[in-house]
Amino acid sequence: MKKHNFSAGPSILPEYTIKNTADAVLNFAGTGLSILEVSHRGKEFVAVMEEARQLFKDLLDVPAGYEVLFLGGGASTQFFTIPFNLLHKKAAYLETGVWAKKAIKEAKLLGDVDVVASSADTTFNYIPKGYTVPEDVDYFHITTNNTIYGTEILTDLDVPVRMVADMSSDIFSRPVDVSKYDLIYGGAQKNLAPSGATFVLVKEDVLGKSERVLPTMVDYRTHLKDSMFNTPPVLPVYSALQTMKWLKEQGGVAAIEKVNIEKANLLYNEIDRNKMFQGTVLNQEDRSRMNVCFVMAPEYAELEKEFFEFATAKGMSGIKGHRSVGGFRASLYNAMPMTSVQALVDTMKEFASTK
Repeated sequence: MKKHNFSAGPSILPEYTIKNTADAVLNFAGTGLSILEVSHRGKEFVAVMEEARQLFKDLLDVPAGYEVLFLGGGASTQFFTIPFNLLHKKAAYLETGVWAKKAIKEAKLLGDVDVVASSADTTFNYIPKGYTVPEDVDYFHITTNNTIYGTEILTDLDVPVRMVADMSSDIFSRPVDVSKYDLIYGGAQKNLAPSGATFVLVKEDVLGKSERVLPTMVDYRTHLKDSMFNTPPVLPVYSALQTMKWLKEQGGVAAIEKVNIEKANLLYNEIDRNKMFQGTVLNQEDRSRMNVCFVMAPEYAELEKEFFEFATAKGMSGIKGHRSVGGFRASLYNAMPMTSVQALVDTMKEFASTK
């Protein structure tokens, strides 16, 4: 039976990425060695890193003055690395979910934090609107997609200060006006690569202004030249390159956004139509294209376990909602084919027809 991988992360990757990575595990770049055992400073992998950094820029049409870093430690490490480098006195944060809360907690260790707005009052099921970003802060931090709660900021905000964005789960899912951001970062294990790599796209002129003494590994300037100060996550970087090559073959980010919109609309339309299900994010403009969250309608709540077992038997994998919110979550990252989304919709229809 075909499995349909809706896991939130680590998550589905293009077959192109998986095949090419598997080949490199056996024989990397004709060296007769596995990519698992080659030197990161060998010319073959140096070429991979250089191509990956450049293709990252090409896909997002990154203007001059920015650099791409591939680091270890996950996005959670960036929660404190960013304020180490950028927070001098005060920063502003938008609180839209668990990961935003974690970033706020880390930033408070290094300076004052102004939480300009929060959607915690209704379990983060909407994106706050109508808030004001103070002009006296060092930067404004947002989490563009909230994997647990299924909300997403789908536009590039205009703010009067430097802007930082955690794009762990929606990077390359839509075109981004990079010039509006001073730093974009994220874990690669959702839309880019297997777990282990972290991407940071940083505007170089924001660096070097901190009055605090920075640990070497925490200072972004350490990694600007080639991300090779210490051993980078070699295999995930190679996989990330394959995914970016695949994205380019699909027509780039603008083309994949159209597909993502179609996939999300297909599933949301069924959730809204089907009497047995109910979306957890009611404002359509706040609904994530990447993580579609839903529950059983109140009158069918007792059927949650039964539907999960039914869907699992049909090959749906990873649809259980996060343990903190329950219900269901279907992650529709770039590599998710339309056929899998249709299979989930068909499963929902079939289950409803039996009740």
